[in-house]
Amino acid sequence: MSELRRTLVLVKPDGVRRGLVGQVLGRIETKGYHVVAAELRTAEPGLLAEHYAEHAGKPFVASLIEFMASGPVLAVVVEGYRVIEGVRALCGATDPTVAAPGSIRGDLAADTGAEAMENIVHASDSPQSADREIALWFPALG
Repeated sequence: MSELRRTLVLVKPDGVRRGLVGQVLGRIETKGYHVVAAELRTAEPGLLAEHYAEHAGKPFVASLIEFMASGPVLAVVVEGYRVIEGVRALCGATDPTVAAPGSIRGDLAADTGAEAMENIVHASDSPQSADREIALWFPALG
């Protein structure tokens, strides 16, 4: 049997602006995962720089941080069996144009030409990333 794990999900500023928080959380909960913690906040650039540290020095990082700080983000800790791979499958490909129909990005994200930054949602990509990201966004849980 697989291990019960946690992952971090961020509903990005475009998803919050468009009123899609309920749909994103609904899909996650319908899949059987549980919300452990949630907080709506505008992220500070310092937190975002730490969050995206693995991409430091890449040309898109400054504009990504600027976008992510442009409005409220819903940060959510989600728990379940195989939750990391399951939530990433629910999210779909980062490019909304090729994201599969039925996925969050395939159904809800519009291609804005913004280098796939405005794609509604972020989800941790590995157990190590999930642990690190949860510790950054929810230090009491980390």
